[in-house]
Amino acid sequence: QVRLVESGGGSVQAGGSLRLACVASGYTYSGHCMGWFRQSPGKEREVIAAITTRGPGETNYADSVKGRFTISQDKVKSTVYLQMDGLKSEDTAMYYCALKLQCWIPRLTDDFGYWGQGTQVTVSS
Repeated sequence: QVRLVESGGGSVQAGGSLRLACVASGYTYSGHCMGWFRQSPGKEREVIAAITTRGPGETNYADSVKGRFTISQDKVKSTVYLQMDGLKSEDTAMYYCALKLQCWIPRLTDDFGYWGQGTQVTVSS
């Protein structure tokens, strides 16, 4: 079955960087979209980045992270990454990767069918 496993979370000071990874298994890594979401206590889940697996991968970012975060993928490793630079205290949240099958446009929507367990990111000011 589909399995997504995130890693790379941790604690960092404001202005620092982290790189999250999400390893996907249980299906063919092709013809779908991967997304990164985050949720902090008391707030709704927010989709922050998405990428298609077709070709080099078309990407899309939420305004809140555009210019600071970069989503990328390694198809050989079936892994999607989220490079987070210039972290701010408001980036503190649980970060989740998600998969949407039969997807060719990286829309920032919530309709992803498979989710990882999440990895915590804490940014101190």
